[in-house]
Amino acid sequence: MLHLRLIAPAEHTDDVVRLIERTVGTAHLVVLPGAARNPAGDVVMCDVARESGDELIGRLRELGLDETGSIAVENIDLSLSRRAEKAEQEAPGEGADAVLWEHLADATHEESTLSVTYVAFLTLATMIAACGVVLDNAILIVGAMAVGPEFGPLAGLSTALVRRVPRLAVRSLVALLVGFAAAMLVTVGFTYFMDALELFSRVKLDAERPSTNFIYRPDAFSFVVAVLAGIAGTLSLTSAKSGALIGVAISVTTVPAAANAAVAFAYEDYRQAWGSTEQLLLNLLGIVLAGALTLLAQKWLWARQRERARRAGGFQPKASRPGDRA
Repeated sequence: MLHLRLIAPAEHTDDVVRLIERTVGTAHLVVLPGAARNPAGDVVMCDVARESGDELIGRLRELGLDETGSIAVENIDLSLSRRAEKAEQEAPGEGADAVLWEHLADATHEESTLSVTYVAFLTLATMIAACGVVLDNAILIVGAMAVGPEFGPLAGLSTALVRRVPRLAVRSLVALLVGFAAAMLVTVGFTYFMDALELFSRVKLDAERPSTNFIYRPDAFSFVVAVLAGIAGTLSLTSAKSGALIGVAISVTTVPAAANAAVAFAYEDYRQAWGSTEQLLLNLLGIVLAGALTLLAQKWLWARQRERARRAGGFQPKASRPGDRA
């Protein structure tokens, strides 16, 4: 369930209330006349099944509530209410499958913004991965993958392509290009520093490295894994089941590839540097392509599901789930 807290100008409150009452899957409607001070207006609160959330939010924006008042949305972790259970059963589809496009756009906007924190995390991840490739240590590689924040801009780029938002696409591209450029540049300097301390060496880089040599040897599997990771990552962002995102982070070699390219460039091993760059580009392309196609598929499937429900003459209640009260 989602909780909506709305601020509506007094003259629009009745329209907002009627809209909520007409939306299938809503419950716990509360109206507090004159409670809002900035902006001034009435406070309207309600709970809505996730399946109906995107439609209700979209219609509230059509009323101009985001301009004249406020729309705030929160996830409800626990709701002990027979009426809430009934609302979820009445709403079409399953909550885990529903896409909240406004939430996705807001999340990707935040995650794809170039910031000092974003560059810092990406740089630290790349330096950790540099230690991993020189030491041929798979644990460090996995740790670097988990630290890297690059999936945010990649998801932002996929979302921008599907929703046709040029500004989000530009912001995401800038975050990717500037972020990786800064991280790799710092890692080159880090390599010189570690070499001066005799912790890095050209001999270690040129060794067989059975655990990490895949990083500069891209093949078909590199693209396949990136596509699968892009699908999983997009699903984790758009659904209520977001726990899989960390698994996505440690399944693609974007950060390790950037690190290997930086270390190889520092030692003038341009063969490894180019191979790592190819690996990086393959992963980035695969994730963005898979993310965009996944969003398109979700949009199409959800539209068909709702259309079938409407043609059936209304929304059919879902079967009771295990644990629901009788």
